[in-house]
Amino acid sequence: MNGFPWISVLTFTPLVGGLTVIGMRAQRSNLARRLALLFSFLSFALAVLVWRNFDSSSTELQFVKRHTWVPSLGIEYFVGADGLSLLMILLSAVVVPMAMLASWRKEESAPLYYALILFLQAGLFGTFTALNFFHWFIFWELSLIPAFFLIRLWGGPQRSAAATQFFIYTMMGSIALLLSFLAIYQAVASFDFIRLGELGRSGELASALAVKLGWYDLTAKQLAFVIFAGAFLGFAVKVPVMPFHTWLPLAYAEAPSPVTMLLTGLMSKMGVYGFLRILLPIFPEQMRLVLTPLLWLAVLTIVFGAAAAFAQKDLKRTFAYSSINHLGYCLLGIFALARLTGNDARLATEKAAVYNGVLLQMFNHGLTAATVFCLLSFIERRSGGLRGLNDFGGVRKVAPVFCGLMGIALLSSLGLPGLNGFVGEFLIFKGVFPLAAWATALSTLGLLVTAVFILTVLQRVFNGPLNEKWSAFGDLTPGERAIVAPAIGLMFVFGIYPQLALGAVNATVVQLVAQLRF
Repeated sequence: MNGFPWISVLTFTPLVGGLTVIGMRAQRSNLARRLALLFSFLSFALAVLVWRNFDSSSTELQFVKRHTWVPSLGIEYFVGADGLSLLMILLSAVVVPMAMLASWRKEESAPLYYALILFLQAGLFGTFTALNFFHWFIFWELSLIPAFFLIRLWGGPQRSAAATQFFIYTMMGSIALLLSFLAIYQAVASFDFIRLGELGRSGELASALAVKLGWYDLTAKQLAFVIFAGAFLGFAVKVPVMPFHTWLPLAYAEAPSPVTMLLTGLMSKMGVYGFLRILLPIFPEQMRLVLTPLLWLAVLTIVFGAAAAFAQKDLKRTFAYSSINHLGYCLLGIFALARLTGNDARLATEKAAVYNGVLLQMFNHGLTAATVFCLLSFIERRSGGLRGLNDFGGVRKVAPVFCGLMGIALLSSLGLPGLNGFVGEFLIFKGVFPLAAWATALSTLGLLVTAVFILTVLQRVFNGPLNEKWSAFGDLTPGERAIVAPAIGLMFVFGIYPQLALGAVNATVVQLVAQLRF
């Protein structure tokens, strides 16, 4: 089955769907949304087939297709998937149709709206599977442009400022990333991520940079660090890492909630994926040089992200900062992986736990955060756009199903055992503790503050005396329940049986950890 171009078909299906839908007249909005949903379901079916045909016992890249594109510049069409790609492919295939269904009533320029979502999905699939920088960078940028227009055209009152800020920050990161890889190409004449990883781990990349570039009499280590810093900035803005996060709260708050589902559920994972796929393999020595500052940045992202979420009164801004906090756990794990451990088998096992935890956290946070913002969109629909923490009260009495499903999603975000959010965080903390005990201890403050603000949201919005203003607040309709039910079900599945995901990615993790014994 690996002879079939699964990855190419998966990537180009939403692109074809977007081109089909975007040409439709605005009056045919109903047909446009149905066609777009059909293409998203087709992409989901293809992602499931990729999962089923994936050999979880293999450490090799699978579904590989490699064709020369511009040989004089080392540019290839090079795609493939391993355990790292697999979970992100499935996450993208799950969240996009959820976001479409959550915005089903949108009438304004519907063909353009749904086409942009499909273009964004194509960018995501390409980002998670491309293995040549030039090819990968096209899809990296392809996801940025639709997201900008989705915020700018359909966002809230401050949508112009939010979209502009989002674009400037992410474009700044992309330019830094591009310059770094152009410098790398000048040194080694390769854009191949696999080859660059080998050169980075052996130290040949730093030597080649010094020989071929030699900027301002910088030593090989100093020059390699400058190139690393540019690549780091590109991914740090995307996650985001504090203090590169200031674009995020406004963008998440002003974007339509279904678009925020895509931003937090999928696009933020592009940055984390970049750290794992690109930065860690290519720049291991440079990450070790600043390991302590990087761990402090992770702790800052975790603790201050949670504290900022607790301080918010707008529910969308609360969960925007919560997203920063939860991705901080991924950063903590990734930076701890850079620690030099040699051939210590015990620490290699802990690194494997960390790596597995980061992959699960990426998937679980994407699923949970998208569900939370989906349910927030249902609240806005009933409240006429109100989403203040103190605007509600006692809603559980008139919308018990709504309260129950929202409670499950929020408790998953909190990390309640038995739900998906617990497993990834547990594995990260378990593995990071022997690698960086002080950072682990400080990061637990984020868990405490997260519990406080999530329980506060449940208390203020759903419990207490019923605010008479919301006596007619409707419970979830059968259609709305059907939108979130699959995600809620997956929260229990991956919480109770995480081996479903771990079994698929563990062979990849073991191989990657073996490469990290530098």
